[in-house]
Amino acid sequence: MSIATTTEYWTSRMNGGDPSNLTGYGQDNASFTLTGTGSDGSVVGESWQIASVGSGQYWSVTPTTNAYTMVACFKFTSSPSDTTVLMELDNGTHKAQVQATGDLQTLRLVGATSVTITDLDLGEADTFESVPIMVRLTLSATGVATMYCREIIEDDTGTTNYLQVTGSTGSSKTVKWGNDSGTVLWNNVYLSTFGDFSPDELSTSPFVTDSLMRMALSIVELLRDSRRFYLKNQVDDASILYGYDISSQMISRIPQPSVHVILRKLDSPDFTTLGGTRIEQNYTVLLFITTRGTDYKNAYRMGLEIAGDCFDELYTNTGLKGNTDSLTNYEINFDTKMDDDEVVCVHRLEITYMRRLNMLHR
Repeated sequence: MSIATTTEYWTSRMNGGDPSNLTGYGQDNASFTLTGTGSDGSVVGESWQIASVGSGQYWSVTPTTNAYTMVACFKFTSSPSDTTVLMELDNGTHKAQVQATGDLQTLRLVGATSVTITDLDLGEADTFESVPIMVRLTLSATGVATMYCREIIEDDTGTTNYLQVTGSTGSSKTVKWGNDSGTVLWNNVYLSTFGDFSPDELSTSPFVTDSLMRMALSIVELLRDSRRFYLKNQVDDASILYGYDISSQMISRIPQPSVHVILRKLDSPDFTTLGGTRIEQNYTVLLFITTRGTDYKNAYRMGLEIAGDCFDELYTNTGLKGNTDSLTNYEINFDTKMDDDEVVCVHRLEITYMRRLNMLHR
């Protein structure tokens, strides 16, 4: 899956209220339907509580598509028993579930096989004073099921921090969440039936999706996919990345040459429509093109070639779409050697975009 487009968004968003009445909380916000006869759900504080005094509750949506993403934030006040289904995605051919394990440290991803994620610290067993856990479950059209916790893809050491299995055999298209054991406070449940999105492809915040993902991370993706001469042959895909950390220590760990993309700022000086339902947003994006060589002239020239490929790729593929995605100006600063022992050349390309956004899916 790729980064969510402007026509791909959360189709259902439950923020702790009645799951059957979500239409008043934003445009195109489809409500969930109660599955079965369970009636043990109610608003408790800022959450929808499902208790197992009777039969519990499951809430569902029947999609027409084949790939889904569900993100839930919940906590246990009474631990569900082992194999209790908490989240389920079924596209008719494949099915995936997040299940409780009977304790407060683990959850299980179940498909054709099952794997368990540990060290979740869902609460203290003696008091059930739990903390909310964020769980993202995705299912692709081909049946690949992925489970992320805390919206983390990789930990601080670069180790993969998600679970993945092939889905089991599906039965009919449905998406559901809830519990029929224990007592669970469901703080938030977000669903998109537009695709299987990772935390880097669709954020729970439309603001973050519009800025970091659809702008900055999409540029990273575009440059990695480029077939232009230097980007294709001289720059490894792993060396084209977002510049979360551009310290000298981090730069030295990245194979050179490299391209770091940074979203410097964004602003919307004038709303296109009254009330701000449509806005024109300006994005300032920086690209740091880093090369290394004992012959500084060669490093300089290679960096300039890579910068040229970056500009041409972005100009032709993101800057010529009229008032929906226009490149309005650019500036490039060329590095030069100042010290005898200097071997790293960093050219700096600054680009400003203007995009027109629909602000109703909030």
